[in-house]
Amino acid sequence: MLLCIDTGNTNTVFAIWDGGEFVATWRASTEHLRTADQYYVWLSTLMKLDGIEADITEVIISSTVPQVVFNLRVLADRYFNCRPLVVGKPECALPQAARVDEGTTVGPDRLVNAAGAYDRFGGDLIVVDFGTATTFDVVAADGAYVGGVIAPGVNLSLQALHEAAAALPHVDVTKPQKVIGTNTVECMQSGVFWGYVGLVRGICDQIRAEYGRPMRVVSTGGLAPLFQQGDALFDVFDEFLTIHGLTVIHKYNKDQGNHE
Repeated sequence: MLLCIDTGNTNTVFAIWDGGEFVATWRASTEHLRTADQYYVWLSTLMKLDGIEADITEVIISSTVPQVVFNLRVLADRYFNCRPLVVGKPECALPQAARVDEGTTVGPDRLVNAAGAYDRFGGDLIVVDFGTATTFDVVAADGAYVGGVIAPGVNLSLQALHEAAAALPHVDVTKPQKVIGTNTVECMQSGVFWGYVGLVRGICDQIRAEYGRPMRVVSTGGLAPLFQQGDALFDVFDEFLTIHGLTVIHKYNKDQGNHE
């Protein structure tokens, strides 16, 4: 079976793929100093608790945090006796190469999102991923990543607002009952919620105008369903888009003979 690992700045997702479906998915906070042994103890304990007896023989990794890749490589080598595929490394081929400025390094998560979205929904897409940053990935008609937009993430914006303004508390992200707040918390929640609805709508409109052809919008990330309540911002929501993209890239490399 295949172990897919998607490491973001805040959380890391582990998912086991049996070739037809995900038999389990777990999430942990991303820790730069977590060792391969700690990963294995955590993962094997969860597998046992969930009654999963998976024979993991292959591993693929996407990580926006370079510091954790070494220990994830050791995890694959020591406990699963395999050399992992790492998205963004030369030995990991993509179904379609990214078309960006020469010398530009594209985040692995964005490449994986493009592969997963194209496999499920075809081309001419905008993929909006609500993570630590809010990213907009443009997927061409042939499935290639051709650029996008990076904006501050929702929780990052709230944290900055709280830390920079001493009188403002830290608040949860939620859809307010009304736009005009009558207390500090409601004012902040309204600003963040409706501000990001406007940001997403505005950026997608600008991308469509510049791209010059019809595009669908695919959302992913934990906060995407919340912002769907604000307006019909997205054509489709896919909770496991990034993890699915890892299976697509893994299969492509297997088919190409790049990973045995």
